[in-house]
Amino acid sequence: MKIAVTYENGEIYQHFGHCQVFKTYTVEDGNITETKEEPVNGSGHSALAGFLVDKNVDVLICGGIGGGARIALAQCGIDLYPGAAGNADEAVEAFLENKLNYNPDTVCNHHHEQGHTCGEHDENCGHLCENN
Repeated sequence: MKIAVTYENGEIYQHFGHCQVFKTYTVEDGNITETKEEPVNGSGHSALAGFLVDKNVDVLICGGIGGGARIALAQCGIDLYPGAAGNADEAVEAFLENKLNYNPDTVCNHHHEQGHTCGEHDENCGHLCENN
C-alpha cells in the first residue's frame, strides 16, 4: 500500500489544491518501508489526482479539500482521509493503527485570495473552510 500526505515543513498541508509537495509512505505488512518527499509539477485537483495515480497512491491524508478534488480522487480509486492536521509522520502511524483523527466531512469551499491558504485559518478568521 502507498499512502500520500499533503506536506509542508513536517506537517499536513491544509489545502489539497495548492499542495506543492506530497510525502509518500510505502507500507508492507503494516510497516513503513520507505518515505519520499515528492514535489508536484502543477496544481489543481485534476493535476494532483493524476500525480497521485502516477505514484500508485492508494490512500490520501490531507487537511482541507474541495468537492471537485473529492470527485477526482474517488474516480481514481484513492481512499480519502480529510480534515487531518499536525505532524505528517505521526498521522500515518495513527492511520496504520486505525487511530487517525480526521473528519470525513471536511470541505474547503472558498476561493483563495493572493497569499492566503487554508493553513493560515484560525477558528475566528471568517473564511468558509468548514467541517460540514
